[in-house]
Amino acid sequence: MSKQALIKRLSTYYPLERAHAFFTFPLLAAYLFFRNPLPAILFLEYGVAVCIFILLQGQHYWKLKLYRLTNRPFDAPANLLLFRRARRINVVLILLMPVVFYAQLQLAGHFRAMPDLFGWAFLANGFAILEHINYYHIQLSIDNKADVRYVLHHKKLKTASLKKDLLENEL
Repeated sequence: MSKQALIKRLSTYYPLERAHAFFTFPLLAAYLFFRNPLPAILFLEYGVAVCIFILLQGQHYWKLKLYRLTNRPFDAPANLLLFRRARRINVVLILLMPVVFYAQLQLAGHFRAMPDLFGWAFLANGFAILEHINYYHIQLSIDNKADVRYVLHHKKLKTASLKKDLLENEL
């Protein structure tokens, strides 16, 4: 992919990720909160909150990639530290998911008392885990022809760009 094509792609991709992190998921969380008692949706709200936290990291990363391509200045060492810390926080948040699930079971009384949204809670928490993997381990999203060609040629998914940048110690 040419530099100009990548700039064009990131110019739309970064604002889209930002919109999801700042508007779509927070509005969903607020809607759920006002329509349901917290003990009934604790696990769902937790999953949405973790998704928001990870999406914020993703949109920031894509913004910095765009800055790099367009020669806009940014503090690379500070941002590398931010992503390394965020990665550790993500792992802690993911490890807390079973604890939050158990807390909801305790608050709801028993499994049958769970609302219809319980399946959505597992999806939200699963999506948060997948987003972490997508940014910090393996690129799970295949959303352009170059990604499809890579997977077909190499018979595997690509290493996540953020992981490569952290390993190479640059953005």
